[in-house]
Amino acid sequence: MINIITEGVEFPDIEEDRLNKWINSVVEQKDKCIKDLSLVFCSDEYILDVNQNYLQHDYYTDIITFDYCSGCKISGDLIISLDTVLSNSQKFNTSYNTELHRVIIHGVLHLLGYKDKTPEEAKEMRQNEDLALKQFETIA
Repeated sequence: MINIITEGVEFPDIEEDRLNKWINSVVEQKDKCIKDLSLVFCSDEYILDVNQNYLQHDYYTDIITFDYCSGCKISGDLIISLDTVLSNSQKFNTSYNTELHRVIIHGVLHLLGYKDKTPEEAKEMRQNEDLALKQFETIA
């Protein structure tokens, strides 16, 4: 089950059914299934508070992924700052929705076991993000 929650921001203009199908498709391609996934859309202030209180990091970020996975069942919370998604879309000269989808699938890929700490891991993560974004275009 995928839950979408907002914390202090307006609900983003997304196609929920299409988004759910896409995320489920990406997860199923890795021979896993979604047990419980929450997308929490929030402001920069909210994500900074989460970063400080739960991770002891004192900076803004676009996403924080809390992983509660067990075996082949995907569970987690994706905390996503819509403020940072917007500024990143402008910085990287991409559409807001493309950047939002990239951030969402980035978090999902973390739950699937992908990392991005080393240059090699980051390259693999980006390749998987790009592949998933292409798949999104085919979801009706």
